[in-house]
Amino acid sequence: MPTHLIIDGYNLLGVRGQVGRGEGLAGETAREQLIRDLTLYRQRKGHAITVVFDGWQQGLSVGHREHRAGVEVIYSRRGERADQVIQRLAGEFGQDCAVVSSDREVAGFAQAHGAFVISARDFESKLRGGSGSQPTARPVLHQKDRGDDDLPKRNPDKKGNPRKLPKALRQRNRQLRGF
Repeated sequence: MPTHLIIDGYNLLGVRGQVGRGEGLAGETAREQLIRDLTLYRQRKGHAITVVFDGWQQGLSVGHREHRAGVEVIYSRRGERADQVIQRLAGEFGQDCAVVSSDREVAGFAQAHGAFVISARDFESKLRGGSGSQPTARPVLHQKDRGDDDLPKRNPDKKGNPRKLPKALRQRNRQLRGF
C-alpha cells in the first residue's frame, strides 16, 4: 500500500554531502538532482512524494508549490522554515504518511501524530536502491574485550531467545522494508 512520503529536502541533501559544508554541487543543481532521484524512486515504489525546501531567508513572501514528474515540490515562504511546513503536513496526513527527516523536533512531532519516521541517512540508502541500515541488538564483542562485569545480568527466569531483536525493533524493520 503506497504511503505519502514527506521529505525534508535540505536534510537529505546534507546527508549526501551536497549542502552544508560548502562542498559538492551548487544548491540549485543539487536540488534538481534530488528531484530526479525522487522521481525515479516514485516510479519504482509508487509512493506519493512531497519534498519541502527552506525558503525562509531568501524565499518569496508566499509559499511556492510545483509538481515535477509526480513529485510535489514545496518551498516554504519567507520567514517560515521547512520544518514548520513538514509538521503541518504530518499533522494533516497523520498515520497515512512517512516523514523523512533527521531533525529530532520534526521526528517527535510526526511520531506524536502517528506518522512513520525515517532518518535521512536510512532513506538515502533506500533511494540508492540499498536495503538500508539494519540495527543490531548489541555490538559484537571479542573474547578479549568481554569482561564478566561488563555484561548485564540476565534474570534466570526469563524465557526467549537472547539473540532476537526486541519486538519494537523487529516491527520497525518490517515497516522499513516497505520503502
